[in-house]
Amino acid sequence: MSLDLSSFPAQPLRREVQRRRTFAIISHPDAGKTTLTEKLLLFSGAIQIAGSVKARKATRHATSDWMEIEKQRGISVASSVMQMEYRDCVINLLDTPGHQDFSEDTYRVLTAVDAALMVIDAANGVEPQTRRLLQVCRARNTPILTFVNKMDREVQEPLSLMDEIERELGMTVVPFTWPVGMGKAFHGVMDLRAQQMRVFSPGEDRAGQDDEILHGLNNPAYAQRFGMQYEQAEGEISLVREAAPAFDRTEFLAGRQTPMFFGSAVNNFGVREVLDALVELAPPPSTRVAIQREVHPEEPKFSGVVFKIQANMDPAHRDRIAFLRVASGHFERGMRLKVVRSGKELRPNTVVSFLSQRRELLEEAFAGDIIGIPNHGVLQLGDTLTEGEALQFTGLPFFAPEMFRSVEVADPLRSKQLRAGLTQLGEEGAIQVFRPVAGSVLLLGAVGQLQFEVVAHRLEHEYGVKARIQPCRFQVARWVTADDPNELKRFIDANAHRVALDAVDAPTVLVEYAPELRAIEANWPKIKFHALREHAGLVFQKQLEG
Repeated sequence: MSLDLSSFPAQPLRREVQRRRTFAIISHPDAGKTTLTEKLLLFSGAIQIAGSVKARKATRHATSDWMEIEKQRGISVASSVMQMEYRDCVINLLDTPGHQDFSEDTYRVLTAVDAALMVIDAANGVEPQTRRLLQVCRARNTPILTFVNKMDREVQEPLSLMDEIERELGMTVVPFTWPVGMGKAFHGVMDLRAQQMRVFSPGEDRAGQDDEILHGLNNPAYAQRFGMQYEQAEGEISLVREAAPAFDRTEFLAGRQTPMFFGSAVNNFGVREVLDALVELAPPPSTRVAIQREVHPEEPKFSGVVFKIQANMDPAHRDRIAFLRVASGHFERGMRLKVVRSGKELRPNTVVSFLSQRRELLEEAFAGDIIGIPNHGVLQLGDTLTEGEALQFTGLPFFAPEMFRSVEVADPLRSKQLRAGLTQLGEEGAIQVFRPVAGSVLLLGAVGQLQFEVVAHRLEHEYGVKARIQPCRFQVARWVTADDPNELKRFIDANAHRVALDAVDAPTVLVEYAPELRAIEANWPKIKFHALREHAGLVFQKQLEG
């Protein structure tokens, strides 16, 4: 269905959409992603002093890490959302968990962004989680910028890293900056486009100092000042400029070419160049696909999709925030919105924008913005909100768990709190909670072991419940659907001992071994078995009602 864009409000809405840049930072654990997030905030002026990521046990922590277990372990296990302004652009930055056990949360976040910034540890090169995340980006043709971090350490040679990225990730690499030296002899980065070198002082955690700029690629002062490190860099730059292709914006937007930047986030090396490139290269919000039609960001009517739910960001208030990506139109506080799945009407008056833990009451938002809507279970992952039109955005993934545990409360008097806590954590999507059709013991499903540890920690510290999380006999799960609702009901009745309902009441069959699943599939040819589901709202809901 094509739209007549001439009917849109001409300049104000279009200008606001074109100002937006919405991107996620992705990496393997420990590549320095959270540090880079902080420094982007620092250089944009959103914060004045960065948290010390090294000194986790001190009073300062990374601005984007808010959960108590994150502060204790020095890892990110929840996606953080931050908004800032830089060079007349509104930047929505999503910091994702690097740990592979939380890949589901990261995958869902990647459905809400228009670009990604990939952080690579210069010592370790391309690592497994980087490959997995890149596959998700490539499947969605997400444009990717690459930041090679930790050049202040003894690392791989930049030419080797460039070759590895091209070989491992299957993308053409175009260097935009190039390092001069590494480790203790790391002097800064050469901006190949601006033909200048930015010289940095290590160890700075404040922005605003005047950086020293040396102009020209062949300035004789470089050799005198930086010696053999510059001579090596000069030879590499000459080789790269001859061999590497020119930057092609079409290839970049299609996810086939990535601009590459070198630096050291913890020392502020190369961060400003990345921030400038995000503004200049990353695309503004684009058309998004719904089941009914394509939705253009400059349409006047509001629409948006919930891609994340987070409970207890403010433990004192037991709040639950639905993070919504605005897909089109102009959001205004207090406007009437329809939850398409349920048909319920919302008039959100306390919508917030985020700078990690800090919240600000939001008056308006435009396509590309990420807004937080406090609610008490009204909104689910994947919900579409509109001004009335029946739209359902696609592409929000849920993966069949790979590990299972049973969970019981240590104190039977706290059973109600256990169920309330698990219901909220299940709605977040951080863990999958299954209620057996026959039986009372709740089951937890996860991609990795760390998810169970985080759930146990959060149940105790956020809900006051000590839970016993124990091994479970199930190892494989598949969601089940059928064209005939009666056939689905017959299947559930016949397999009640191994069927459970998830957070949105989608029926799931649980088995101990893969051969057992194959036997069930053979015996029930009219039942469809799914290893992945999108937002359950439409298909599962209709079948259950039937």
